[in-house]
Amino acid sequence: MFGHDVVHTCRSQYSTDNNSGMEVWCVRGDRSSEVVCSALVDTNGMIYFGTMGSDSSLYALYPNGSRKWKFNANGLIWATPAISEEGMIYFTTWGGDRYFYALNLDVGTEEWSIKIEGSSTCSPSIAADDTIYFGDNSYIIYALNPDGTEKWRYATGYIVMGSPAISIEDGTIYIGSGDYYLYALYPNGTLRWRFETGDHIKGSASIATDGTIYIPSFDGYLYALYPNGTLRWRVSTGDSLAAAGVAIGKFGTIYVGTEMLRAYNPDGTLKWMIDVQGYIEGTVPAVSADGTIYVSADNCLVAVNPDGTEKWRIPLSNEQVRSSPSIGPDDRVYVGSTKGNYGFLHALGILDPNAPTAPTIIGKIKGKVERSYDYIFRSTSPVENDVFYQIDWGDGSITEWLGPYDSGKSITMNHSWSEKGTYTIKARAKDTDNLWGPWGELKVTMPYSYEPPHFHFIQWLLERFLHAFPFLRYIL
Repeated sequence: MFGHDVVHTCRSQYSTDNNSGMEVWCVRGDRSSEVVCSALVDTNGMIYFGTMGSDSSLYALYPNGSRKWKFNANGLIWATPAISEEGMIYFTTWGGDRYFYALNLDVGTEEWSIKIEGSSTCSPSIAADDTIYFGDNSYIIYALNPDGTEKWRYATGYIVMGSPAISIEDGTIYIGSGDYYLYALYPNGTLRWRFETGDHIKGSASIATDGTIYIPSFDGYLYALYPNGTLRWRVSTGDSLAAAGVAIGKFGTIYVGTEMLRAYNPDGTLKWMIDVQGYIEGTVPAVSADGTIYVSADNCLVAVNPDGTEKWRIPLSNEQVRSSPSIGPDDRVYVGSTKGNYGFLHALGILDPNAPTAPTIIGKIKGKVERSYDYIFRSTSPVENDVFYQIDWGDGSITEWLGPYDSGKSITMNHSWSEKGTYTIKARAKDTDNLWGPWGELKVTMPYSYEPPHFHFIQWLLERFLHAFPFLRYIL
């Protein structure tokens, strides 16, 4: 579920110590879409993520990136799904007919769905007794039984966007509202207490091992509350944008991202701060078992060491990444992105040694716009599998997978650019076992516009004759 667990620590049991930021695979939605929700990884390493747009679907992928199933939803999937111990996967939708869905986890078929009062960007949370909690934009917090019947509902004063955090100790549900309040509800749906911040709460609460509740607000502060609802401390998280939530490290360090990534000690003092060179917008960090912190910053995924120094970064798109990273087994980190009209899910980690080599790219590196040029691509599979190629021409044009072709066989593709500039042609190969290799690159420059042949000569000839014989100016 969102934030890894019911208390939203965003801390994984998996290590990513060997992850160097290599793209192991990348899956694109079937039609025009965005990927905003964070991926969900189950105990078997299966990955689930949703899309929003013309293709509003929930996808289930095997660890190698191949598809297990796809479910078409009637509404945008904005929020991370949740998986029950009984083999169900639950998710909310925005727009459409405003449904909450329950699917069979194994085959992706609908078990039941209910129509709710409003659209929802809220990730559901599942309590120990299997009660499902979530909110929507009709100001309501819902509690559902596992069969989809309503247990209770609670009305707040405004839109509910964040995911509920559930206390492991007593089952108290903590959830924020756009009416400025953080609500603490008993499992029976009655109010335990509420705490007022200085502005809307659109993010999700997290609970530390000592029971402290952390909640960011649009007033630019991160609040730490005692379990009885009184203020422990608050700190400024910068004035550029509000945090979407926090991650809690193994020893209680709190990580929060806005225009910077900040780390706070449990007493609220600043431990360190790092400029990740971009906004951490609407996403929360993820922390691996080895202590590495992952954040979506601007158009990149950035890995940060426990001491606050940058480990690596990888550009994913030319647009803001609005999907929170998730951590899985085998040193994997998953994160969604949107590029052009399509949404993608990226798997970053360690490349398989049997994956195809980075394609060599041969062709003209200087040319003219609106002229087509041939480029030769060649990759080899170490195990002699057939290979497929995908080419990114650097101008927003990305091919589908081409092939299969024999390992080591050269293929020729042509392309033209419509605007002057320097472009990076990128190509990668995957084999019939769906092992993806690294990118190969070639920089090309298209500095000149296409002009008809002999244009400069004709222009020179006319100018010479017009000056030599002025009367021609009146008849030409």
